[in-house]
Amino acid sequence: MKIYRDYDDLPKIELPYGQEVSISDSTIRDGAQMPGIVMKSRHKVQIYEYLHKIGIEKLETFVYNERDRKAIRLMQDKGYEVPEITGWARANPADIDMVLNVDGIAETGILMSVSDPHIYDKMKLPNREAAQEKYLNALQYAVDHGLRTRAHIEDMTRADNYNFVFPLIEKILEIDPDCTIRICDTIGYGIPFMNVDEPYGIPTIVKYLKNELGAKNIETHCHDDFGLAVANSLAGFWHGANWSNVTFLGVGERAGNAEMEKLLVFLKRRIKGFEKYDLTCLVEFAKFMEKEIGIRIPRNKSVVGQNVFAHESGIHTAGVIKNPFTYEPYPPETVGGQRNFLIGDSSGIEVLKFKVQETLREVMDVQIEIDKNDKRLRSIQADIQRLFNEEKRVSCISDEEIFAYVKKYFVHNPLVNKTMHRTEEEEEEICENVTENKTRGIKPRMHDEVD
Repeated sequence: MKIYRDYDDLPKIELPYGQEVSISDSTIRDGAQMPGIVMKSRHKVQIYEYLHKIGIEKLETFVYNERDRKAIRLMQDKGYEVPEITGWARANPADIDMVLNVDGIAETGILMSVSDPHIYDKMKLPNREAAQEKYLNALQYAVDHGLRTRAHIEDMTRADNYNFVFPLIEKILEIDPDCTIRICDTIGYGIPFMNVDEPYGIPTIVKYLKNELGAKNIETHCHDDFGLAVANSLAGFWHGANWSNVTFLGVGERAGNAEMEKLLVFLKRRIKGFEKYDLTCLVEFAKFMEKEIGIRIPRNKSVVGQNVFAHESGIHTAGVIKNPFTYEPYPPETVGGQRNFLIGDSSGIEVLKFKVQETLREVMDVQIEIDKNDKRLRSIQADIQRLFNEEKRVSCISDEEIFAYVKKYFVHNPLVNKTMHRTEEEEEEICENVTENKTRGIKPRMHDEVD
């Protein structure tokens, strides 16, 4: 009989092909195109620092202006092996020359727009043949000048793959057999389900590239317009892709890209063989993006949201207090998070007891186990419930308020002196010094902010 009572008890999934998979990041390239944000050179360098801590293998960046090139120089000055800094270019020799002019860059992506709206309406080309010639000439130019290549097959999930795109990719692989073929789900039309064919099925596309065309390196680049970016990225890995291109927090145009943090946590916690990534800085990374870049993070955002390890309801908090595995999918320290118990209208006596004991311990240095039927504890519970019952409260009870309740019922109504060996004078001294002691770490949480 299998017993699952701890995180380590749960089996991990194995990728069917058993391939080594890697992550390339586009936070400072595609992510920087997100409307309303501006990334300065120092921001890009700090993002690079976080990506290095995590162990991300590659990073792509623009090289068009001096700000881009300055950031590249500053990143290169770090001397890190990972992430490798790679360039990005449109399919023309002038763009590729810009990449070649940046010392230290050995690989570039080349944009190849393959859907008819992109060929005819965006680029104003006369036909698909002209697009193919343009793309192959650019690829040949990059290879002739010693660059490793990534073919960014833009809008592939809205293109005529069998009649145009797959034959184009076959010619790409003749020029550069090691070229990474990037499946760009540009408008989020991709579908992660098996047996979905032309043009949406990510599994079908990956399998065709791998089995029919013999592509060695296959990468997904998925947008989240239909909320399937992470699912499509995982589907790519599941069916044989060995790369996924993502952005941290999913930043990017419109609904953004596949979220790096979700993909990483899934790989590390659910898939066998991904201990290479260090995720302990993810929460810190998210706070940086929120403070410095202005990316607002919803409370319930997976992995890095404020509520991911927050518990309020009586059933959930009681379960987590006894065994975090009961209601937490992975330990908070995995991503650099912290467990947080909140007191709200659905909270029970167990979490209130926990918070009161925590306050006594951390603020007053008092170690005591409180009976859940303690009259003082029940008095606090009654006071709090009265606030919610009379609809005078629309937010959780802050730590400062819990402190005030503890002071009212446990300090002014003292703990048993025989147990604590304190005189009335000593209890009065606790009351006088309690505000100063409070600064030892507990701060109010602003739960009245509007999402």
